[in-house]
Amino acid sequence: MKKIGMIGIGMMGHGIASNLLKHGHQLSVLAHPGNQPLGDLVAAGSSVYQTPAELARHAQIIILCVTGTPQVEDVLLGDEGVLKGLQAGTIVIDCSTALPTSTERVAQSIMAQGGLFLDAPMTRTPKEAAEGRLNLLVGGDAALFEQCKPILQCFAENIVHAGPIGAGHRMKLLHNYVSLGSVALLAEAAACAQVAGVDPHVFIEVLGKGGGWGAPLERLKPYLTDQDPSGLRFSVANSLKDLSYYNQMAKEINADHTVAQAVKQTLEAAVQEGGAQAFMPEIVTLIAKRQAS
Repeated sequence: MKKIGMIGIGMMGHGIASNLLKHGHQLSVLAHPGNQPLGDLVAAGSSVYQTPAELARHAQIIILCVTGTPQVEDVLLGDEGVLKGLQAGTIVIDCSTALPTSTERVAQSIMAQGGLFLDAPMTRTPKEAAEGRLNLLVGGDAALFEQCKPILQCFAENIVHAGPIGAGHRMKLLHNYVSLGSVALLAEAAACAQVAGVDPHVFIEVLGKGGGWGAPLERLKPYLTDQDPSGLRFSVANSLKDLSYYNQMAKEINADHTVAQAVKQTLEAAVQEGGAQAFMPEIVTLIAKRQAS
């Protein structure tokens, strides 16, 4: 049994926390207005701390599951951040989506104080988080990866060692660009079909039996047929954040990102039109309104 501290008990983090408790680990969590309700975790034995530093003083392993780079840097490096309470030998595992260059910098700060670091961003949805079936893309020392694997297996079923520190976050941005970019492309096509009067069932059938088959279409299907966006419970705002990170990463290494920039512009327009908190399938309607106007 390990003493594990978790920062970020949102829709994904809550599932991770629940599974850590189910596997018998001693869990503490950080109080935060953005958390999901903590009642069930506390009832199962979790402790709650008010600052990252306080949490760090009581943890052998600290797992981050926050929104992005600014939040990671704040909880680790801020005035009451993890570094203020970090014990030598504590392992920090960052499951957030973050800029790889920032990941490398914060990892150096952790290690300079005697800690250890893995970046382990995840793919899949809150449903798989609750089921303990996430995918993890891990960057860091190979021996440390093997040491932490039993902890990661508490909430993930597919775990890939992507390379050194930062490699997990680089692979996550590549993955999300392809995944969210494919959804955006299909959403634009579905909006065009809607404006053109094409039956959504026909649209789905033809693409499903041809070159449009795959996870993006399956995630859009409930919205196209029944206006149910739950096939992809990922907000437009978070999608824009990930595409912005991808474009920045590509720019930093002088990689072409022409298509990625176009996807980013599509998401920026959706946010400007009031769709920031909409789930990704709902951009079909936002785009269709734009095309029809």
